[in-house]
Amino acid sequence: MYSTAEHTGSLTRSQRWARSAVAIRKLIRYFFGSVAALALDTAVFSACIRLLGMAWPIAATLGFIAGTILLYAYSVHWVFTSRTMRANALTEFAYFASAGVLGLGLTQVLLYVGIEIIRMPPEAVRLAAAGVTFVFNYSLRTFLLFRKLPSV
Repeated sequence: MYSTAEHTGSLTRSQRWARSAVAIRKLIRYFFGSVAALALDTAVFSACIRLLGMAWPIAATLGFIAGTILLYAYSVHWVFTSRTMRANALTEFAYFASAGVLGLGLTQVLLYVGIEIIRMPPEAVRLAAAGVTFVFNYSLRTFLLFRKLPSV
C-alpha cells in the first residue's frame, strides 16, 4: 500500500535507496581520489623536508598544491556528475582550491600541535590530520560545487 507522502511528491523508498547508493558511490570514489592526492601530497611534503631541507609549513603547502590539482582533476572527471560551475572551470577550481585552503589551515594547526608540541614524526601527524580534513573538504566541496541544483 502507498502512503500519502508518496502520492504528494515525496521520494519512495526505492528512490531514497537509489540516491543513497549514488551518494555512497561518490564518497567512495572521492575517498580513492583523496588517497591518491594524499599520497602525492605526502611524497612532496616528505621530499621537501627530508631531501631539500625545507621547513615543514612550506613543505606542507607545496604538497597541498600538488594534491589539490590532482584531486580536482579526479573529482570533475570521475567522481561528480553534478557541477554548479561547470561553465567556468577556472572559477570552479578557484572555489575548489579555496575550500582546500580552509582544510590546509586546519592541517597546519594539527601539524603544529603534533610536530611541535607532541613531538610526533611529521609524516604520522600528516596522515592523522588527513582524516579530519577529508571529512571537512568533502562536505564543503560537495555543498558548494558538486550538488545538483534545483530545477526551476
